[in-house]
Amino acid sequence: MAHDQELDASGLNCPLPILRAKKTLNAMTPGQVLHVIATDPGSVKDFDAFAKQTGNDLIESKEEGGKFHFLIKKC
Repeated sequence: MAHDQELDASGLNCPLPILRAKKTLNAMTPGQVLHVIATDPGSVKDFDAFAKQTGNDLIESKEEGGKFHFLIKKC
């Protein structure tokens, strides 16, 4: 899926991927999509909870080649 910005949080552990995603999303406009790449297995649960807490849409969450990919739509 197309995205407006990409954040590579590979090698970062909780809570850094979430904090960086939050900062990036704050600079984006509603409707834009952020693609986050992370290597921390805990990020799967973290991004699910983050989307629910912030009201943003977690469009996609998948694991591919040891990396976790998330598409978050800013609401």
